Amino acid sequence: MLAEVHQRDGYPVNWPSRPDAWLTPPSLIASWVAELDGRTAGHVGLSRSGAGDAAPGLWSARAGVGVEATAVVNRLFVAPWARGHGIGALLLAQAVAEARERGLHPVLDVVASDTAATVLYERLGWHLLATVEQRWSPEQKVTVRCYAAAT
Repeated sequence: MLAEVHQRDGYPVNWPSRPDAWLTPPSLIASWVAELDGRTAGHVGLSRSGAGDAAPGLWSARAGVGVEATAVVNRLFVAPWARGHGIGALLLAQAVAEARERGLHPVLDVVASDTAATVLYERLGWHLLATVEQRWSPEQKVTVRCYAAAT
């Protein structure tokens, strides 16, 4: 399913050499998979802040707390065939609920060109913290939008 999402939408931007490891980074707190009609339809992860995550630092500076008070929503995607059923919103709500249960504030970074994702986050009340440039490699500079869940 991830390969299908990558082929259609370009997510993830850089195809991982090991998709299984990409879906389960060492910083992972929890993850969820959605099913529709007995098929895997979507995925979301919740992680501790890691190198390269801009949103945790932005949120913590505004809130006057350390980045350890945040949880990063990541690896959110929905199979193209399953879109239009609210699966992305349900997965996002699950990750937010888990973060809040743990006393953490949910944040996320999204590539600025992913307008479908930004529309979803803004429709669900997420607040734009900033748009920043990140260097993902010596050859690759990417613009990301950093969001925090509503308080």
